[in-house]
Amino acid sequence: MSDSDIYEVYAIKYATLARRKASENFIGGDPHEEASNLDYFIWLARSSERTFVIDTGFDARVAKRRGRKMITPPGRGLKLLGVDAKKVKDVIITHLHYDHVGNFGLFPAASFHLQDDEMAYATGRHMADKFFGHAYEADEVIGMVREVYKGRVRFHDGDAELAPGVSVHRIGGHTLGLQAVRVRTRVGWIVLASDAAHLYANMNDTRPFPIVFDVARMIKGYARLRELADAQELVIPGHDPLVMQRYAAPRAGLEGIVVRLDQNPKAQ
Repeated sequence: MSDSDIYEVYAIKYATLARRKASENFIGGDPHEEASNLDYFIWLARSSERTFVIDTGFDARVAKRRGRKMITPPGRGLKLLGVDAKKVKDVIITHLHYDHVGNFGLFPAASFHLQDDEMAYATGRHMADKFFGHAYEADEVIGMVREVYKGRVRFHDGDAELAPGVSVHRIGGHTLGLQAVRVRTRVGWIVLASDAAHLYANMNDTRPFPIVFDVARMIKGYARLRELADAQELVIPGHDPLVMQRYAAPRAGLEGIVVRLDQNPKAQ
């Protein structure tokens, strides 16, 4: 194993959603009970030789229409870490929901890594049902289909190694083709769960999130996330504000915007 196989990993908080009820975060949650806010992240994994951006977030237009508060636009967040989106070669799209695939146009030089099942799901019969389709933006899905015809989408059918130290793993549940990302770091293998676990409590307390394609697969996915990581605390959920509390900013001035994930989280 060389230094090029060890990655730094960062979470960039770009937006937030407040005033959540438990019923919005957990199936069976009390609609009168307050619950955790949702934070919105993109992630960066880089070694001495490779850079991967994981998901691309949404833009200010979509934030306003969907009632989300923009904190730091994703392109600016990457720039704060010295990354020029126009030069990124690899972007992993965990799934095609609006908060994970918007802004893909910021990456004109990139290949987009996506699961076969996710594209089939986002363009298939289930999207005629608002329950499944409301978290997708039709224009973004159509835009990604255009990228397929340009030869820029690299499809994966299940688990796949993208480079030594970086692999994708189809989890499903939340959508048909959601994939998590496993990264080798100085503290061991960490897993970016994306929406396979929105919050620590979804996974740790087996309380599934209500936006779901298959509840059984979602619950089974929690166990798979733990198997992939070297320790349970090295599974990073996709929307939990606790991530910003458990990990430190990489340098002064980035507090509340970026945290570095390739370190052991603070003791709880």
